[in-house]
Amino acid sequence: MPPTLHLNGQEILPGQTRDIYLEIAQLPTHTPMTMPIRVFRAREDGPVLLLLAGMHGDEINGLEIIRRIMADKRIRLVRGSVVAVPLVNVFGFLHLSRDTPDGKDVNRSFPGSAQGSLAARLAHSLLTHILPLADYCIDFHTGGASRSNHPQVRLDMKAQPEGLPLAHAFAAPLLLNSKLVDKSFRKEAALRGKPVLVYEGGESLRLDEQAVQEGIDGTLRVMKHLGMLPEAPAPQTTTVTLADSTWIRARKAGLFRPLVHNGEYVRKHALMGTLADPYGLTEISLKAPHDGWIISTNYLPVVNQGDALWHFGEV
Repeated sequence: MPPTLHLNGQEILPGQTRDIYLEIAQLPTHTPMTMPIRVFRAREDGPVLLLLAGMHGDEINGLEIIRRIMADKRIRLVRGSVVAVPLVNVFGFLHLSRDTPDGKDVNRSFPGSAQGSLAARLAHSLLTHILPLADYCIDFHTGGASRSNHPQVRLDMKAQPEGLPLAHAFAAPLLLNSKLVDKSFRKEAALRGKPVLVYEGGESLRLDEQAVQEGIDGTLRVMKHLGMLPEAPAPQTTTVTLADSTWIRARKAGLFRPLVHNGEYVRKHALMGTLADPYGLTEISLKAPHDGWIISTNYLPVVNQGDALWHFGEV
């Protein structure tokens, strides 16, 4: 960690806490749209941890995780710095939308461009102004489109083995081996030598207390692992490591009723749910294709043929 951190033309010294507003673009009303950032610095030198949420504007749990960490006066850094960005995609947040108003996904727009779309400008600002400050990053997400994710950390264990100690320190209920995705923040950070943990928990536009608390506790454990905090909550469960995962999809359209729960271990051929037509003529039993863990469940009762019903993890 350098003696002085510089962000958006401002200087943050050891021992200081600063709120910084990085201007991204303007609303159609010509009102400036900014990305709020808070920087906490301990007096003692140490690593810089970037906490990032709200890249998808409808994913609220990550924002709440960072908000509670920022608001908790009991959390006092003894070493290093935290750069907290609770809401990247302000545009999507205002519209209760995953994307920016131009319909683009920020997390598929990296490395971005200063002259590109709104999503590209957000991506460019993150890589240009914020990521260079960080040594490590935790990127918070939720499930989308009525799919709820069991609390989990995702990491490409082959491409970023240096992230494994952080993932084990986080100690989420599930640790999923997840390949780097082109044009994502995680892949661009990896290309720059920055380990990124992606935390997934809950679903979009719905606060999930379990997912929020697991995210807070896991983040504090990572900070303790890095020597930034003297103590952190102990894990309540043993982490299950999943080497691979698949999606179970609807063979037909109809009314979907799940009978298993997120985080549950199911055996091959176990009954997982049913799929029925609206008129009481047919009902299909949906059974597990093999042994595995329920990573995510679709709670939308009306599904189309090919819709994802469960994300299924293999040990």
